[in-house]
Amino acid sequence: MAATGTEKQGSSADVQAYYVTTPIYYVNDAPHLGHAYTTVAGDVLTRWHRQRGEKVWYLTGTDEHGQKIMRTAEANGVTPQEWCDKLVEEAWKPLWEHLGIANDDFIRTTEKRHTDRVQEFVQDLYDKGEIYKGGYEGPYCVGCEEYKLPADLIDGEGPYEGQKLCPIHKKPVELLKEENYFFKLSEYGPKLLEFYEANPGFIQPESARNEVVNFVRQGLQDLSISRSTFDWGVKVPWDEKHVIYVWIDALLNYATAVGYNENPAKFADTFPANVHLVGKDILRFHAIIWPAMLLANDLPVPGRVAANGWLMVGGEKMSKSNLTGIKPQDLTSHFGVDAYRWYFLRAIAFGQDGSFSWEDFTARYTSELANDYGNLASRVAAMVGKYFDGQLPEATASGSAEKAVQDGLATAVTTADRLIGEELDFQGGILAVFDFVKQVNGYLTEQEPWKVAKDTSPEGQARLATILYTAADALRGVAVLLNSVMPRTSQALWESLGAEASLGALPDQRVQDAGAWGLLPVGSTVTKGAVLFPRLEEPKNQ
Repeated sequence: MAATGTEKQGSSADVQAYYVTTPIYYVNDAPHLGHAYTTVAGDVLTRWHRQRGEKVWYLTGTDEHGQKIMRTAEANGVTPQEWCDKLVEEAWKPLWEHLGIANDDFIRTTEKRHTDRVQEFVQDLYDKGEIYKGGYEGPYCVGCEEYKLPADLIDGEGPYEGQKLCPIHKKPVELLKEENYFFKLSEYGPKLLEFYEANPGFIQPESARNEVVNFVRQGLQDLSISRSTFDWGVKVPWDEKHVIYVWIDALLNYATAVGYNENPAKFADTFPANVHLVGKDILRFHAIIWPAMLLANDLPVPGRVAANGWLMVGGEKMSKSNLTGIKPQDLTSHFGVDAYRWYFLRAIAFGQDGSFSWEDFTARYTSELANDYGNLASRVAAMVGKYFDGQLPEATASGSAEKAVQDGLATAVTTADRLIGEELDFQGGILAVFDFVKQVNGYLTEQEPWKVAKDTSPEGQARLATILYTAADALRGVAVLLNSVMPRTSQALWESLGAEASLGALPDQRVQDAGAWGLLPVGSTVTKGAVLFPRLEEPKNQ
C-alpha cells in the first residue's frame, strides 16, 4: 500500500514540507464565518509549525466549476468565469488578507495549471481500466454537487411538502438520469478499511472516523465521475461531450497545486498533505473518494483528514443557503482581527459543532483578552516605566514563587505545542497559555510589587526588580506562544517588551524554546504602547 503522509513526515521531515490544506471553497457567494473558521485554523496550525522551524506549505483556494456555479452566474447575468473572477478578486482574496492568512498558494480550479493536470490524472485512471462508461439515475443535490442515497434524504414540510430534501441544504433534490463515466470505487472498500485499521489517526475526530468506517463497511457504490447535461467544467479528455464531476476536479487541487505531473521536485517535497482540514459535511469525499483515487493511481495517501464541526446560529448551520451567513467583517470591525482569530478557536472545540453569539464573544473578549491578558501587559509595562525608567531590571532575588512561574511557562509551552501542533486541539492549547496568563496575574497579586516599591532598601529594590523581570519574561513567552493565533497583538507586545531589538523578529522565535527562562535581556527598553484590547464600544444594530 502507498506510503501515508504520516510516514512521510516521520521519515524525511528535514526535507519534506509540513503541508496543510483547507477545502477549496465554492465561489457561488461571498465567504462567511464558516469558511473563515477553517481557514484561520489552518493559518494558526501552519504558523505554529513555522515557529517550530519546519518547512511549511499552506494551501487554500476556490472551487469554480460545477452546476451550482453555472446557475449562480446565469442568475447574475454573467458568464461563470466572469462570476468567479469577480468573487475571487473582490471577496475571497481580500478577506484572507484582512484576516492575516499567510497562505503559500491560492489555487483556482479554472487555472490551466490545474485543469490540464486533472485531465491527465483521469486519463491515467481510464487507461488503467479504473473507469468505465454507464448510466445513472438518482436524486442529486446541486448545492452539494452530489448524488444522494434515498435513505439520506428527509421529508419536506410547508412549501416543500411531498418532496425529498437534501438534509444539509433543506432544499428539494433533482432526479437526474444521464450517461456517465464511473470510477470503480466499489473495489476499494476492503483496501480503505485495511488502511483505516492501520492508520487510526487518519480521520479525526473519533466520531467522524466511526461514521466513515461504518459507511464503508456497508459497501461502496461505483462513483459517477462525469456529467453530460451541462458544460461548465473540465472536459473528459477522451470524450468531450462530458465534463469531469466537480468533486473529482476539486479534490485533485491538493495534488495539482504542488506540482503533480508538472514539477516533480516540488511534488516529491510536498505531497501528500499532512493535514486536510475540512467541514464535516464533505468528510466522505476526503476520507473515502480521495484516498481511493490516490490508491488507484499509485500515489501516497494523506496523513490526516480533520473534520471541523459546524458553526451554528439559532440552531442552524451557518450558511448562505440557510440565510444565517455572517460576514467576518461584521465582527472584526467591532472586536478586531486578532480577537476574531482567537475567539472561534478558543470558544469551540475543533471537531465539534459550536454556537456563535455576540454576547458570548463580548463576554470572553472582556474577561480573557482585555482583563486577563491585556491588563497584565499594561500593568507590567507601566510598573517597569514607573520604577525603573523603562529599563528592564535584573532578577537577583528569585525564590520559590519565581520558580513556580518558570515551571508554569515550561508547562504551557509543552502542553500547547502538543495540543496545537500535534493534536489540532486549538482550544486546549489556547487555554493552556491563558492558564499561564492567569498564573502570572496571580503571581503579581500575591507579590504586590506596588507595595514592595515602597521599600527603598537594596533588598527591597532587588525584590521589586525580580518580580517585574519575572512578569516581563513571562510575557515574552506568552507573545511567542500566541503569535500564531494573534500575530498583530503579539507583535505589539513583543515591541513593547523591547524584544525586537534584542531577540530579533517574533516569527523567528521557536515555540519549543519559548519556555527557556531568562531570554529577555536585562536592560531591554520596555514601553507602554497602545492598549492591546481596547474597551468595546456599543455595537450598532445589535
